Amino acid sequence: MMPENHYINRSNWLRAAVLGANDGILSTASVAVGVAAAGAAREPLLLASVAALVAGALSMAAGEYVSVSSQADLEKADLDREREELATMPEQELTELADIYQARGLRPETALEVARQLTAHNALLAHARDELGISDLTEANPLQAAVASGLSFTVGGILPVVVAALAPLGGMIGLQYGFALFFLVLLGYFSARVGGSGTLRPVLRITFWGTVAMGLTALVGYLFGVEV
Repeated sequence: MMPENHYINRSNWLRAAVLGANDGILSTASVAVGVAAAGAAREPLLLASVAALVAGALSMAAGEYVSVSSQADLEKADLDREREELATMPEQELTELADIYQARGLRPETALEVARQLTAHNALLAHARDELGISDLTEANPLQAAVASGLSFTVGGILPVVVAALAPLGGMIGLQYGFALFFLVLLGYFSARVGGSGTLRPVLRITFWGTVAMGLTALVGYLFGVEV
């Protein structure tokens, strides 16, 4: 029997990829808007946009690696403690596992039998999955998350750089804003399709918060006396 392909299997890398691309679009476009609002020529505008792209991608990858590594360390510490408890007090751990299954709706005798069979098969795996909530689907992978975030930030950030290189300087601010929203719509649609959900809510969510972020960036420009 072929295993079913569930969308939840994609949750770890999809989250990192969508977050990275979203940040790449917004961060780079915001820098381009700010520099263009200051009346800069094409060369400073491109330099600032590329610098924002490179710095943002590296920062995103490093931050994701550190964050997910911390999660992996916590998981390892929990598994080490569980392994020690299984070695020193196996009966208590068996009862604890049976209580978990009973709380999920099994009769006491059935819960105990299931706990015994799963313990005999792989006690640590059973406790990791059912007591700690750690499985192959949730296990932290720092390198995968870092690569997905860095690459997706780069892909997202390249788009405003292209606009900065090709768009007329006189309409740069409006074009950056318009293209950023367009790219965000595409990103929301893509993430919804890959995740197997409806497209309307993800598109509205990502465009709304993108508009808020860029609007606040423009507000900062107004507060500092920059004509946007």
